[in-house]
Amino acid sequence: MTTTATTDTAAPGPGPDSGLRIPQARGAEGRAAGSASGFPAPHDPRAHGFLPERPPVRSMIGTWTRLDALARAAAVAPGHESAVELVARAHRAKELSALRQRVSRLSPRNAEAAAMRVAVIAVSCGWSGLDPVAPAARQVADEAFLDLWAAVAHRIDHDQFVALPTLALHNWAPERKPRRHIPIDQLARTEALVPIVRWAPEGRPLCRLDRLMLAATRLEAHGIWLFRLAETLAGRSPDDSSTPTALRRLVRIQHALRAQLHSEAAGLAAAPATAQQRAVLGALAEQGALEPPVLQAADAVLGIGGRRMGEGRRQLVRRHLPVQHRAWLSAMDRHCAPVRTLAHRGGPDAAVYREAQESLIALRRTYQALVHAAVRPTAGPLTAAA
Repeated sequence: MTTTATTDTAAPGPGPDSGLRIPQARGAEGRAAGSASGFPAPHDPRAHGFLPERPPVRSMIGTWTRLDALARAAAVAPGHESAVELVARAHRAKELSALRQRVSRLSPRNAEAAAMRVAVIAVSCGWSGLDPVAPAARQVADEAFLDLWAAVAHRIDHDQFVALPTLALHNWAPERKPRRHIPIDQLARTEALVPIVRWAPEGRPLCRLDRLMLAATRLEAHGIWLFRLAETLAGRSPDDSSTPTALRRLVRIQHALRAQLHSEAAGLAAAPATAQQRAVLGALAEQGALEPPVLQAADAVLGIGGRRMGEGRRQLVRRHLPVQHRAWLSAMDRHCAPVRTLAHRGGPDAAVYREAQESLIALRRTYQALVHAAVRPTAGPLTAAA
């Protein structure tokens, strides 16, 4: 809980004059997407970052219990082939086509819950690199499952949702029911979390993949102030007296997030893992799908990713996010451009900006070390480079 206090007290929230209101700046695009999918207008990232507005749906009902059961079985399958056979069996029993016919009736929250379970099945089968509507996918994946996947993707307006944002940000629940309503970022910070669909068998300890996904959820929750400071810096002149203050707060938040990751490391490295779980991690890492959204928000402000891996690579990493989140990040790219001119200046303000960049680089390295520990654990803590 020390890290939580550090995060919350180090960076008071922006006031009413906190720069451009980026969600409104991209509201027209978001509302268009929302109306097309039947969803309400996108939420304000200052409220709780990219976490869902309410805790994810823990239990599905009716016919959808079959999808839940299939996801749980696929997650603990010993290998891709076993998971694929489970899907083929559901196809032969016409369970997948029955679900496909009911997708349009799903509420927004239940559509997100179905998407998370589809994501679990897809990566368990080794299909995480596929686009569900691409012609090539029909040669590899089960056709009835692809139809269901494409329908769910259309329902949530997110055609490439099989990645860490879906698996981590929608596959968790508080271990016990909170006694009162609290903001979701506070809930995810202060309550013990458990996965809804476990990658480890029931009755066994959580595996490294479970722990990594929960660590990503907690990272988003601890990083809520980063989203608010991003809004504060949007549109600000580099000569504005508030700019270096906001950048110093950004540095403190990134240090707190790094400490949070370090606190996760020992438990993750000591957890069990199977070859199938390591394969899932490897597949997601190959796609660039393991970059948490909160780190992408910091990147949009400071421009590290664009310089480090090129704009095309940056968009490749972002493709796994929902459309409204990608729009918010693109708006940040544009509106934080004046602040990024500090990279070419001298003086104390430019030094603060470079310190913020360096702290983000260190945070990314720490997260990458945590991913490596999930795939290949070592006896010691995170590496010195992290």
